Amino acid sequence: MATPSNRFSLTWVLNLFGTAVGAGVLFLPINAGMSGFYPLIVMTLLVGPMTYLAHRGLARFVLSSGKPGSDITNVVREHFGENAGKFITLLYFFAIFPILLIYGVGITNTVGSFIENQLHMAVPPRALLSGVLIAIMISVMLMSEQVMLKITTYLVYPLVLILFGLSIYLIPEWNGAALQQMPSTGDFLTTLWLTIPVLVFAFNHSPAISSFALSQQKHYQDPQKTEVESSKVLRSTATILVLFVMFFVFSCVLTLTPEELAQAKAQNISILSYLANKFDNPVISYFGPFVAFLAIGSSFFGHYLGAREGLEGLVNQLRDKPIESAKFKKITAVIFFITLWIVATINPSILGFIESLGGPIIAMILFIMPVYAIYTVPALAKYRNSVMSNTFVVVMGTIAISAIVYGLL
Repeated sequence: MATPSNRFSLTWVLNLFGTAVGAGVLFLPINAGMSGFYPLIVMTLLVGPMTYLAHRGLARFVLSSGKPGSDITNVVREHFGENAGKFITLLYFFAIFPILLIYGVGITNTVGSFIENQLHMAVPPRALLSGVLIAIMISVMLMSEQVMLKITTYLVYPLVLILFGLSIYLIPEWNGAALQQMPSTGDFLTTLWLTIPVLVFAFNHSPAISSFALSQQKHYQDPQKTEVESSKVLRSTATILVLFVMFFVFSCVLTLTPEELAQAKAQNISILSYLANKFDNPVISYFGPFVAFLAIGSSFFGHYLGAREGLEGLVNQLRDKPIESAKFKKITAVIFFITLWIVATINPSILGFIESLGGPIIAMILFIMPVYAIYTVPALAKYRNSVMSNTFVVVMGTIAISAIVYGLL
């Protein structure tokens, strides 16, 4: 029988998994698998340690505050000073908030498309549909942490089962086309370099890390126990992300040829839409929007926590007297609802570009900042002996940032 602590840990594992697995998982096999099978093996070996060590570093950074209960925006100010604190908080907010806007647009498009194509019904006016969907998601965020985590867990269970079920379902269709593609050393390294950011963001759950660390701190009270249990949760999250997501990626890549993956990319459709068209399979085409809905819903909550934290930190740094947290939750809900509703109704095409600009910032905050803090903040000095893992995180972070910047040029 699961103890309350085990249940608490499992709930957070699923919540962090849900934050990481957005609708982008449906495009991941296309982006990661176009250069064949062999680069994918190296990516799989790298992405587990990258995900675990980077997120553990960020959680340790949040827990390093001299004042228990301080979120990431307060800890940044405490360790790096007022001005640097304000600047990093501003970057943190603007790296996460556009992703929230994309989810507002994404959930509206997914549900609208499902109503029209699968249910063969008239789609309600966009303003009404987006308003209702965003109101439902934000109302979940106004509930207690326990209720919010429970709802996220209910979304993640079917998401894991469907991803796993589809991966198994495709096994009879596997062919050797991807195995026969042998890239040259130069192509192999270029593929790895350009695909690492795709994997970093497919597995990124940093927006929920600050809330997660504070929740662990409140639950365990003892700093030593908090750190040990937090690391266990993050290790489990990285493990199930690698197992379920990469199995799905491998299964899709082994089912399609590199040419078909290139076609899917050119058509700008998700891997499930392409598979449904290829096999003329209505079952897969039904699961596509359902997976997208579950993935957007579960990922929305983690990104909402991060964006709310960033905005609260920003506003309170500009005021003499901080706004009470419970009151700020309601203010944020109204601001976020209005903004997300307007953007989802307009459905602009520039959101992907804005998200790409936030990429280097997230990579800086997740990979570079915690390691920099280890060597400059006395409270984190005990981690300076972990030279191998610190170096690995900085190198992978630098590779990710350089590839994102190259992709934007």
